[in-house]
Amino acid sequence: MKLEYDEQKSRRNENERVLPFSVAKNFEFDTAFIEQDIRFEYSEPRFKAIGFIQNRLFVIVFYLRNENYRIISLRKANPREVKKYEIYRKLY
Repeated sequence: MKLEYDEQKSRRNENERVLPFSVAKNFEFDTAFIEQDIRFEYSEPRFKAIGFIQNRLFVIVFYLRNENYRIISLRKANPREVKKYEIYRKLY
């Protein structure tokens, strides 16, 4: 699948978190822990993926659009998310 995102939102993410969405091209979806975000009723199903970009765990929030991953958010994983990923990797 291909990644897509809003350029303006990517620049905002880069200003706030020093992470443009373009770095997500290196996200390892094959080994990521992915779950649906059901906290709210969104207009489309949203997903949260915890996985590696190089040697660091990151979180990408996305939805599917025309068989592409549409990025909503990208950030470093927090300690709780790191632990969740470690548990997932032990099980799978």
